[in-house]
Amino acid sequence: MNELILRTVTAVVTFMIILFGIQLFFAGHYYPGGGFIAGLVTAGAIILLLLAFDIKTVRSMIPVSYRTLIGIGLLFALGTGLGGLVFNVPFLTHAHGHVMLPLLGDVSLHTAVLFDLGVYLVVVGVTMTIIETIGEEE
Repeated sequence: MNELILRTVTAVVTFMIILFGIQLFFAGHYYPGGGFIAGLVTAGAIILLLLAFDIKTVRSMIPVSYRTLIGIGLLFALGTGLGGLVFNVPFLTHAHGHVMLPLLGDVSLHTAVLFDLGVYLVVVGVTMTIIETIGEEE
């Protein structure tokens, strides 16, 4: 009975935690937050799933190789850093601009979002690789 309650609550709470992580990710340019803390929050949500279910079940729910996430994240972070060198500006110089989008109005776009996405993917990948490695040993 307790396991049923834990799994049901986990399904709802995990969704809310991931939404909060997304909000932290996008708020990171103007308020505290960004890729690192959003990655930790998302990893926390996946760890909650691991507490309620076993590793095999969570792997079937989230069929992602966390080591691949690390590689993709590093490519995003390094790519945005090297992008500045293409335009003969210092490493990690980011570009930004404003675009008018239907329904959203004036939207500020930054290449820093791509860098944050890379950090996010690396943090989720590294954290979950460590947790799964520890969990497999037990």
